[in-house]
Formats: sequence, C-alpha cells, structure tokens
Amino acid sequence: MTDNPQIDDEPAFRRARLLIAYRGEPFNGFAINPGVPTVAGAMRDVIQQVAGHATFLRAAGRTDAGVHARGQVVTFDLRANVDLAELQKSLNSLLEPNIVVRDAQWVDADFDARFSALWRHYRYTVSNTPYPDPFLTPVAWHVSMPLDLRAMQLASDAFIGRHDFTSFCRRPKQSGPNRESKEPSMKRDVTIARWTDAGDGVFWFDIRANAFCQQMVRSIVGTLVEVGMGRRRAGEMLGIIRARNRSLAGQIAPPQGLCLMEVGYP
Repeated sequence: MTDNPQIDDEPAFRRARLLIAYRGEPFNGFAINPGVPTVAGAMRDVIQQVAGHATFLRAAGRTDAGVHARGQVVTFDLRANVDLAELQKSLNSLLEPNIVVRDAQWVDADFDARFSALWRHYRYTVSNTPYPDPFLTPVAWHVSMPLDLRAMQLASDAFIGRHDFTSFCRRPKQSGPNRESKEPSMKRDVTIARWTDAGDGVFWFDIRANAFCQQMVRSIVGTLVEVGMGRRRAGEMLGIIRARNRSLAGQIAPPQGLCLMEVGYP
C-alpha cells in the first residue's frame, strides 16, 4: 500500500533527451559498428553501466568518421526514477573529454531525436593561411591557396531551396536479395548556405536543411573550395545539381572540418 496512489500509475520507463558534444577523430563515426570505436557504442556502454539496463539510442544525425558535434541530440528510454542531473554527472565522468553531455531532460514518449527534428545545422571550418595553425588542425581543413570568398558565397546561393542532391551524396548501399528496389530520395530542403569570414584566415560555411545524405556537406564544401581556387565558376553549381551525377561535383572535403552545430525541433 502506498501513501500516494499516483505512483502506481507512473510508467516504469521514460524518454530521456541528451544534448551532447564530441570530438570526431577518436571514433569511426556515430553509429554502432561492431569491432570499431563509435560515439553511440561508447555512450551505450556507459549508459547501460550507469543505468543498469540495456537501452537503444536514437540520434538526430549519424555523423561520419572524424566528424565532430556540438549540438547532437540523442534519445533513449530510462527507468522513471533516474535522477537526470546525477546521470549527466556520471556519464561525463566516464566519457569526457571526447564526449560531453551538455544537457539532459525528460521528454514526451513520442519525441524522437531523429524523426521529430525539423532541421540540422552544420558548420564547416576552412583555415586559409599560408601555413597550418596547429591549434586548428584537428577541427579545420587547411587550404594554403588563397580563396575568393565572394565567389564561394555566390556559388553557395545555388544550394538554397529544394533540390535533388544526388550529385553531392554518396550512393546508398543496396542490401537484401532485391537490389533493384527503389533508391531513397536525395531531395533535401536547404534554408541556409553561406560563408562567413571569421577572421585570421578562418572561413565558416554554415548550411541548414531538413536532412542530409551521406557526405553531402563535405562534397558541397569541396566543390565550393574549387570555386574559391578559380578552378570552377560559381555559375556551374546549378548545372551540377540538376545533372544528378556525382562525378561532376568536386573533391570531398576532409571530415575534421565538419561539425553538427544544432538540431531544431518544434
């Protein structure tokens, strides 16, 4: 018998939402991959250790190997009696410095880090100086050739709107016996695509969209940097988009310059 009859009606588990940041270089991407270190694998093991039960993590974005995050969102189910503030402290003590839980809160049972998201915002950092800065090397792509920032900005305008980004995405792997099944759509809605001069030879490329396909941002940045080098014209971008041909786009920028900055929800 309990003094508070409402306790018996409380769910055994509740949905938790974590805001996390991590460095990408120690991990082979976010998603769990047996035999190699991943962000989700490290988090799952520690959460299960602290919470005392198995759990399934859902993330807003499955970042590739070497890609960083400052605003990744993860959801999973926990026992309802868990103190989230204490959980956050425990997780950080076991995961830092490569992974840090910035915030922890309870959310509704139907909230999903991936499917509830309205948009994702990525930032790519380019260091455009004659010699690399050792303090920026882990988080930026060093390009020694002078870049025309105005040309890159003009070229980036073509990406805003709803487009099929097949030319800038890694072709998805088809699995199962029916390899002739319909491929997933590469159409994405981009609302922000802009370059910013952050000073001291550092350029930021910010892009926001409802979703991204694999290697999309890095392929776009690699192509735009070729525009900045004078190897391509800004006016070529729309034609490359419309061609839906990966071979027409430029190089893939290295992963360390890319960071998932923020995820938007209703």
